[in-house]
Amino acid sequence: MVQLRFNWEPSETLLNIGDFGIHYYSLMFIIAFALGYVIMRKIYQNEGVKVTQLESLLTYMVIAVLLGARLGDVFFYSWDYYKDHLIEILLPIRETPNKSILFGLVDGYTFSGYKGLASHGAVVGVLVGLWIYQRRFKYRSFIWFLDRVTIPITIGGCFVRIGNFFNSEIVGKYTNTEYGVVFLNNGETAPRHPAQLYEVVGYFVLWLFLRKIYKTNKRNYPGYLIGVMFTGMFTIRFIIEFVKEKQGGIEEYLPGLSTGQWLSIPLILAGIFLILRSLKKGPVNYI
Repeated sequence: MVQLRFNWEPSETLLNIGDFGIHYYSLMFIIAFALGYVIMRKIYQNEGVKVTQLESLLTYMVIAVLLGARLGDVFFYSWDYYKDHLIEILLPIRETPNKSILFGLVDGYTFSGYKGLASHGAVVGVLVGLWIYQRRFKYRSFIWFLDRVTIPITIGGCFVRIGNFFNSEIVGKYTNTEYGVVFLNNGETAPRHPAQLYEVVGYFVLWLFLRKIYKTNKRNYPGYLIGVMFTGMFTIRFIIEFVKEKQGGIEEYLPGLSTGQWLSIPLILAGIFLILRSLKKGPVNYI
């Protein structure tokens, strides 16, 4: 019998410089944003939009995604910790006795990077960031931006989950078989479901699907692409949550489903609504 058991013990950092380090998780975010920029550049060129407008959009999206994802983790998953560590909400530090950062100038903390990020919070961040951006730069409608960013966001989600895999976090449940990944970093000896990689595969398939839709006239149906992304991405998330370990958060007060599942339900419903609404209204001619 073939054993599909894989031992996983990576380093979380690519390079260390004193207390600072280049984390693989951070590197995955950089790759995601860089690839997203390339994809959006092609979309702008394809639709006759000046690419000079793109640099400002990238800036807004970087801030919106990181801030939204961070606050999402704080309030959806980890408020019990952060309510007593408010300084750590926006700073990449962690309280640790007998540690210091900034060459000994700040005692009691160590540099941790931004590990606590929630995808549902990132969605809220993107919506708010794009709304603010469109209010300032009105060369396309808000829904046009929402539909177009679905493609880079979906492939970006793949890289974020790869970063989680490097960090041995957001792990799956024990498989109770010889199939799965043993996260040696966490001091474990039994295989778990590689839930992070399940999501990578799911998001990659969704990305291919969205790219195919974009090449059809459906891209001119306002809300269709963002509706498909919401429905697809968070249905994938909802299903994979069944093999994930509990992560705490609002599931403590809303039993029956995980926090990720409770947060996915309204986005799935919103996606279905947007798809039906766009099909009813039909295509528009973007200028």
